[in-house]
Amino acid sequence: MPLTATNLGFPRIGVHRELKKALEDYWAAKLSEADLLAKAKELRRLHWQWQQDAGITHIPSNDFSLYDHVLDTVAMTGAIPPRYGANHGMVDLKTYFAMARGSSEGAGVTAMEMTKWFDTNYHYIVPEFEPGQAFHLASNKAIDEFLEAKALGIHTRPVLLGPISFLLLGKSRSPAFDPISLLPALVPVYEDVLRRLSDAGANWVQIDEPCLVLDLSEPARAAFAGTYSRLSAAAPRIKILIATYFDSLHSNLPTALALPVAGLHLDLVRAPGQLDTALAQAPSHLTLSLGVIDGRNIWKADLSHALSLVEQAVLALGSGRVFVAPSCSLLHVPVDLDAETDLEEIKDWLAFARQKLHEVFTICAATPELEANRASNERRRVSIAIHDPEVKRRIANLNGQNHQRANPYPERRKKQQAALGLPLIPTTTIGSFPQTKEVRAARAAQKAGKLSRNDYDSFLREQIEQAVHFQEDVELDVLVHGEFERNDMVEYFGEQLSGFAATSNGWVQSYGSRCVKPPIIFGDVKRLRPMTVEWSRFAQSLTARPMKGMLTGPVTILQWSFVRDDQPRSETCRQIALAIRDEVADLEAAGIRVIQIDEPALREGLPLRQSDWPAYLAWAVEAFRLASSIAKDETQIHTHMCYAEFNDIIEAIGALDADVISIETSRSRMELLDAFARYRYPSEIGPGVYDIHSPRIPSTEEMLALLEKALAVLKPEQLWVNPDCGLKTRSWQEVRPALAAMVAAAKLLRDRQLPYSSIS
Repeated sequence: MPLTATNLGFPRIGVHRELKKALEDYWAAKLSEADLLAKAKELRRLHWQWQQDAGITHIPSNDFSLYDHVLDTVAMTGAIPPRYGANHGMVDLKTYFAMARGSSEGAGVTAMEMTKWFDTNYHYIVPEFEPGQAFHLASNKAIDEFLEAKALGIHTRPVLLGPISFLLLGKSRSPAFDPISLLPALVPVYEDVLRRLSDAGANWVQIDEPCLVLDLSEPARAAFAGTYSRLSAAAPRIKILIATYFDSLHSNLPTALALPVAGLHLDLVRAPGQLDTALAQAPSHLTLSLGVIDGRNIWKADLSHALSLVEQAVLALGSGRVFVAPSCSLLHVPVDLDAETDLEEIKDWLAFARQKLHEVFTICAATPELEANRASNERRRVSIAIHDPEVKRRIANLNGQNHQRANPYPERRKKQQAALGLPLIPTTTIGSFPQTKEVRAARAAQKAGKLSRNDYDSFLREQIEQAVHFQEDVELDVLVHGEFERNDMVEYFGEQLSGFAATSNGWVQSYGSRCVKPPIIFGDVKRLRPMTVEWSRFAQSLTARPMKGMLTGPVTILQWSFVRDDQPRSETCRQIALAIRDEVADLEAAGIRVIQIDEPALREGLPLRQSDWPAYLAWAVEAFRLASSIAKDETQIHTHMCYAEFNDIIEAIGALDADVISIETSRSRMELLDAFARYRYPSEIGPGVYDIHSPRIPSTEEMLALLEKALAVLKPEQLWVNPDCGLKTRSWQEVRPALAAMVAAAKLLRDRQLPYSSIS
């Protein structure tokens, strides 16, 4: 019996970000709802056809989303927070996008929170649950898209986010409330969906339960057996495949193997060691889906190694009980390597989503391409482009002094106050200003050779000058140059560091319509020349106010890149940290006295199992300190983090020894500050008061209320005022009034805090 080639999910955005463009045109009222839905339907058709042409037997449906698959599950289950209106019937598109982005209609409504999807850079909308919550089927999307594919002659395997993971990924404002208690109310919705899918002709359904790789509470672990007994009984003709990914099931493996389902997917890229136990303990009815192709990274697979794992499973179970698959959904990789024309040598080493499907089929068919794959991987291994002896020598010569500021924070604070002269409760922004269509057009023209470098630089200087004057007019205290020269906070640095390669169309979804193009780290990393100094120096020359130098931190550059897999990630991170350290030294020498080293990905990189946290946090903190510790006492080091649960890493955040940290807090209504208060964070904090991911323009009163909540847990001398994140995705029409309101709120609060001194 031949092996079955399967897939868990496909990128949604399109090779050329067609979904992004359609969404943003729809939000700007340039595209009708019907036209948006037609574009989405065409993308689904194309993606299904590609998978069918690649030889995939189990092709997923309902993996496509207009914004986020967790938000889709909120809609499916009718778990609509009350602030979005009555929750009785089906969820319309207006309500769907209001939950994702907020709405300015009428009195306005805030968006739901976002946070990172496990340890990826994908952001999901966080479900909101309360005791006694009711659920009902409020979206037929899963059934409709199965029927849509069926009408095209493509029989798909619908994908659902499992009920237990859905509850565990949500949050409640009610203390001591266990969301697992809502399962009896939630499961009937899933039973209804499975029955409808069965009636529509589905024979397999993939139910993702990624929380099975986490450290589960006993009630959560115990809930799986009863839940899946009910779901299996609801539609007996449907075979359920439980999909897990991103790590090993560890102690949860016996629970998963005992479930009354037809199949279990294992991530054998992240956790190949779980295969032996799974094969030994799998019941006779269970099919194992083997995730042997990396769904998280872009390197060509070692097909010989992957085939050896598959052959081991076939020997134990027989080919009829073995599926071959990527390790997880291909959502996290670009769509098609064939769209790249400028990658030269390293293109031979890569595989994007379409190529990974071909790798899956190659394993199943055992084609002659296995030998070509071996030759390609060997060429990569011996390439002189990968190794730089100078970088390795510099790493070997590091010592403890390279990771320490000259003096502790209290001494630095006094010197910084004297040098900077900031008021109590100072204001700033996170770094970027709107990347208007004019900015994007100028960058594209310069890249295409239609605009000279001199003319492009003149354009950028004009943009910076306008941004600086605006910030002075609105009376911000610490200014930024606006980052108009940067395409992305990671890609920009990757384009200037050795050991990195940039793609032309390597886009992946970060959230909603927001896409990023991660650089590829293929070799040893080294700074070739200053990367940001001239722009910061120019901006500082325009104002007497402090100008922040803006850098991306080593952990975030690592996390938001496709990283080489031939050495430990910690080693690559140290190399990046040395490059950023050199940039800090040059910024300081150029007269920049405030330097922000953003680390929004610090929490994202945290391993999924607590036992693995200490080792990761040790090298992540070390890398930040290596990058920042060269700064003099008078130079104020900022960092920024967003959309994370800080309780898990609060001690590590303290160990970074930054002078100021800014964090996202507006969507959580300052709840994220609780971790800093309990820890008694010693340095200064800027809790975000302006949700930049929403088109809403908050009022002065709204932001003042948030700041007053912050002062319930922070001292006035600790408090900074800033937006949640950078402003590149917003328009100037939104940014100008929002920042004016923010500064007004800070001034009102500052006046109320007298007679506190700005130096405490």
